[in-house]
Amino acid sequence: MTLVPTLKQRLSAPSHLVDLSRLPELQGIAQEDGVLRIGAATRHAAVAQSDTVRRCLPALSGLAGLIGDQQVRNRGTMGGSVANSDPAADYPAAVLALKATLITDRRRIESDAFFLGMFETALEPTEILTAIEFRVPDRAAYVKHRHAASGYAVVGVFIADHRGEVRVAVTGAGPCAFRWTAAEERLAACASAGWNAGTLAGMEPDASGFNADATATRAYRAHLVGVLAGRALSALGATDPQVN
Repeated sequence: MTLVPTLKQRLSAPSHLVDLSRLPELQGIAQEDGVLRIGAATRHAAVAQSDTVRRCLPALSGLAGLIGDQQVRNRGTMGGSVANSDPAADYPAAVLALKATLITDRRRIESDAFFLGMFETALEPTEILTAIEFRVPDRAAYVKHRHAASGYAVVGVFIADHRGEVRVAVTGAGPCAFRWTAAEERLAACASAGWNAGTLAGMEPDASGFNADATATRAYRAHLVGVLAGRALSALGATDPQVN
């Protein structure tokens, strides 16, 4: 779903194109021992509609259902989105918050080492992403502010609680998805008292390196991160910890 726009904008001019979408090694959704494994060529619509994903990780299923529009969800793949590291893609936030492991044709890469910058990841030029393994948390929630035309995340915040270890991941705001560690530290400090929508009230990340465009300024994106994090916490509190 990224190739055609980049070709039109002359940002890419490959001499050959190879379709990997039908390789069985890149397909499938399975859950075992607290890990949800999804093949890199699995389409967004399949993730959104999967009974397995809905049962063990409904926040990820909900995220997939918010990507773009129906046409994009029917054609785009999880691996294609993650490997592209688009600043406004949804999945990268889930990859970081859910302590994912990226499986390639030659190695395993931990999520914190994967996203390096705008359209830049730890993948080597000839390396192929084959699957992603997500750790199933006690509970999780994803909230985003959608771009009105594209459906991309102007800002998206994914919060996951892994037995008291909380991860807060942000997409749409900076050059690539990142963990908001200051928010994680605040939540860890307040864990004994419990969380609510106001736990992160007044907090905003440093906006100096954020994206700025016709849709939103850096300051507006920083404000959105704080607002959406509060909404994600509200959704987290409404989620049954025994389910997700």
